[in-house]
Amino acid sequence: MSIPDDLAEQLLNAIIDGTYPPGSTLPPEAELAEASAVSRLTVREAVKHLRAQNVVRVVRGRGTYVNPPDRWTALAPVVKAASRGTGGGLSEALIEARRLIENGAAELAAHRRTEDDLAELREHLATMRAAAETGDTEQFVQADIDFHDVVLRASGNLFVPLLFEPFGALLAQGRRETSAVPRIRANAIDHHEAVLDALATGDPELARRAMNAHMNQTADDLRTHVLKPAQP
Repeated sequence: MSIPDDLAEQLLNAIIDGTYPPGSTLPPEAELAEASAVSRLTVREAVKHLRAQNVVRVVRGRGTYVNPPDRWTALAPVVKAASRGTGGGLSEALIEARRLIENGAAELAAHRRTEDDLAELREHLATMRAAAETGDTEQFVQADIDFHDVVLRASGNLFVPLLFEPFGALLAQGRRETSAVPRIRANAIDHHEAVLDALATGDPELARRAMNAHMNQTADDLRTHVLKPAQP
């Protein structure tokens, strides 16, 4: 990573952490250069990088303003901001994005999956069951991720798995939070089994409905067991 890229990353982290909230201005170029022990040219290049992602905008004669995340145009900073977020809004937004991609992937996979794909899915489902019985959250999460990865690849479209690549760490983080709850693990197993059964039939509409039901279950479990835990 170059020095300007490193400084751009530091500034992005400061924006995400709230040091420079949306609508605020970054410190003047000279001040940033002195604070970071770099040249003003380096600061200029770092800000240029953030401008290219629409993280900040320059208003001539007034300064460099921080844009809200919903105006950012690059996926990497948005994912980083989401991974630092708290509350349910970002988690539910991620489920919505998953629904858009995974429902279609399941539909394609029903047409294109192979017997080897089905065998892999059965193996990952078996691992999920074993991990649920022993309370091994990490193993459960990995098997869950692996199951969905097979579905994405079984779609037969090279672009589909790539769409999920930037979400990797964020998905794993969210699944660790939800999969620690036994009721959620049980629900997930039931729905993964339904997705597998639907894919085995080769019926695209059935596969889409099964995956959509799984997304509904994921959203409901998040709201019921994680965001608003039941009172004793």
